[in-house]
Amino acid sequence: MSKTRILLVEDDQEVGRLITMTLKANQYQFEWARDGQTALASQRLFQPAVILLDLGLPDIDGVLVIEKIRQNQLTPIIVISARSDETDKITALDKGADDYLIKPFSINEMLARIRVALRRKAYLENTHDEQRIYQNGPLKIDFFSQTAYLDQQSLNLTETTYNLLCLLADNTAKVLTHGFLMRTLWPDKPLNDTTSLRVAIAALRKELEPERESLKFIKTHIGVGYSFIQN
Repeated sequence: MSKTRILLVEDDQEVGRLITMTLKANQYQFEWARDGQTALASQRLFQPAVILLDLGLPDIDGVLVIEKIRQNQLTPIIVISARSDETDKITALDKGADDYLIKPFSINEMLARIRVALRRKAYLENTHDEQRIYQNGPLKIDFFSQTAYLDQQSLNLTETTYNLLCLLADNTAKVLTHGFLMRTLWPDKPLNDTTSLRVAIAALRKELEPERESLKFIKTHIGVGYSFIQN
């Protein structure tokens, strides 16, 4: 059986059974938590590679679960929710979710999203196997520990924002187009679906560029993309 571990957080029995049967058939190891508190405990003990998270949990809201996990973990979180309003989607992404699937969804699409998350993780591990430290002014990225620091204070980054930061840092001073960023970070999404990119850029800017006018890292090239500035 595959060593890849998936944590499912879902209180709906029918949906949960369908997903766990699919995970088992595709040789994933899994745990199934039916409420938020169990999910937080399982995440610490089970150490999953990917988390599938329903937002409508019986004890605490799924967005709070995302926030608590993001306090110390970059584990990819794929939201699976019946909440289809764009505000709900943006809130979940802004709080730290890496992807968002609206119920009802295709099981094949869910599996594809899991593979994308795993590919991003593998990309980071392979890309930075030899280069351990990146330094840019007060910013330091430790690729070995997958942690970024600003003025020696660790940054609160999601898996997606960390991946975005590494991609920009790897291409310092180069303009990366919207299409390139979308294809690299979200290869299974349409290139014109840039909501995730906009949210990730805003979240990264919030961490990298505190209220200091002299400190800028991300430059916007209107209608084209973004570049990373050497400080």
